[in-house]
Amino acid sequence: MAIVPDKYLDLLQRKKAFAIISTVMPDGSPQVTPVWFDYTNGIVRVNTARGRVKARTLKTGARVALAIVDPDNPYRYVQIRGRVRRVTEDGAAQHIDSLAKKYLGKDKYPNAQPGEVRGVVPRGVMPILAKAAFRSGCCSTLLISALSFASTGGGMPAGA
Repeated sequence: MAIVPDKYLDLLQRKKAFAIISTVMPDGSPQVTPVWFDYTNGIVRVNTARGRVKARTLKTGARVALAIVDPDNPYRYVQIRGRVRRVTEDGAAQHIDSLAKKYLGKDKYPNAQPGEVRGVVPRGVMPILAKAAFRSGCCSTLLISALSFASTGGGMPAGA
């Protein structure tokens, strides 16, 4: 399991940074989506709704990659690659509400649709790159275990 260097924990724990998650479609093509996330106990969790493309591609054992860009410096980011450890709907409704608090300052997720089922993907994608919750009827959570970790210090990339 990869360890996130302390100097990047602010991106995972304190800043309202979005994660860009990449999954693989059945035909092998990439699928990329910006998502809300949280990071607890070495696991990144993401929330999604049943029926969405990422809910269909984020299955146990699926390969995923996350890029989390510093909202204050787009040249500083962390990248995580790994596999989904598991997907669950248990606690997904509470998880999306906690993400709404982090990203919107609201106690309840305001965009829930009638009959929507959420889930959290907590299975081994990565400890940094964790995916997570599906919509509930509410929700699912994805847990991801990190296989690798890469970052930039925030300087201008070569050729920029």
